[in-house]
Amino acid sequence: MTPARRAPSRTAPRTGSRAFAATWWGQAWVDALEASTLDAGRLSRGRTYARKGMVGPVTAAPGVLRAEVEGSNPWPYDAAVHLRVLTDAQWDTLLDAIAARAGRTAALLDGEMPADLVDDARASGVPLLPEPAELDPECSCPDWGYPCKHAAALCYATAAHLDDDPFWLFTLRGRTKDSVLAALRARRQAHTDATSPTGDDAPCDQGVPAHDAFTSWNGAFTPPAPSMAQSVPGEGDTAPAPLTTTPPPGAPITLDDLEALTRDTAQRARRLTAGHTASLTATPLDDAVRLAASGISEEWFHRLVRATGLPPLDFAHLVRALRHGGPAGITTARTPLTPDPAAMAAARTALTEPDNTENPDDTCGSPRLRAWRNRLTADDEGVQIRLGPDNRWHPYLREGRGASAAWWPCAPATADPTAALLAARTAVADAGPATTGAASASPPGSSGP
Repeated sequence: MTPARRAPSRTAPRTGSRAFAATWWGQAWVDALEASTLDAGRLSRGRTYARKGMVGPVTAAPGVLRAEVEGSNPWPYDAAVHLRVLTDAQWDTLLDAIAARAGRTAALLDGEMPADLVDDARASGVPLLPEPAELDPECSCPDWGYPCKHAAALCYATAAHLDDDPFWLFTLRGRTKDSVLAALRARRQAHTDATSPTGDDAPCDQGVPAHDAFTSWNGAFTPPAPSMAQSVPGEGDTAPAPLTTTPPPGAPITLDDLEALTRDTAQRARRLTAGHTASLTATPLDDAVRLAASGISEEWFHRLVRATGLPPLDFAHLVRALRHGGPAGITTARTPLTPDPAAMAAARTALTEPDNTENPDDTCGSPRLRAWRNRLTADDEGVQIRLGPDNRWHPYLREGRGASAAWWPCAPATADPTAALLAARTAVADAGPATTGAASASPPGSSGP
């Protein structure tokens, strides 16, 4: 999803190149880790390992996080962090708290953790966010630290996953995203069955069909005011129920498609009410890229490609740019910008003379960089970073070889050029030489210097 999915921070997350969390709940996770030990040295090494990309893919299961973490030995260590799962009674309390107020389910689906939900759950004896004593590290390394640097690195790397999807916390507490949503759907359906009027008691004003309202809108359409029989949304209303009616046979969309589009509409409405009006001036191409980046089905992805008329690879390039860098990522991908020379000079200095005050081994090395416009390229490594209009550095790697080689966005944008270059290097290592052109020169027709 795009970087816009960030909740307002009650406890401001740490800023700078060494921050690991961009949301208040991600920072709460980091705080729980750092409050669980007095061993600043191992935490510092763990931060270094996480920044260097030494943590493998992180998996979350009820009660445990796992990942392989590289260390000083040739083989990685198996690191894990355990967290107590909630009891059935605690889950009932938590699900009731989610359904108690309008918008909580929509906020979670939008990648935000409502602060009032965490407070209400804690007041009812349900700890959704971990307490310092709850994080229980485990590792196959011989270090007896609690946590060792490998388990600490796993915790730091997990903060980014929590930023992107707060449902990771629900999984760690014992239930997956699908099971939580199914339980909420069942609660809403039971509530609807118990309260829906029937027969003569049903309200006669059924509103305006959505299709008719949309097709008749000409800039002056005003929806009818709600009748007295219709409820006015308030603070205590329950969240709208997910769709439960399957489209008729032969329909061009599925129930999952309808739910995805409904969530997208709700998310855009929430952002508009919060003052984020950029989507009002979006072009059809902008909107197609945004929808494709939101995780729609493969079939819809191909429909959007056909609708835009772009070659599939060009469309996929923009989608990946949006996912990693937001709207500024698209501009950075499409247009060579003319940056502030001082910013470029400062970045080159930072990359050739890294700041290693925290750890002596915290370095990306001294790359051989070629500068052009807003781009710094390490040709022999097949990596590049681009300074975007948002003053963040966008990591790129060269994919493919020969005439098919092209620069692709490969990691989230960051204000720190050193972190961006490290992210690009990590992406190259993960992709392997079979898919990258680290030693290839820029061929004619590729995506630029």
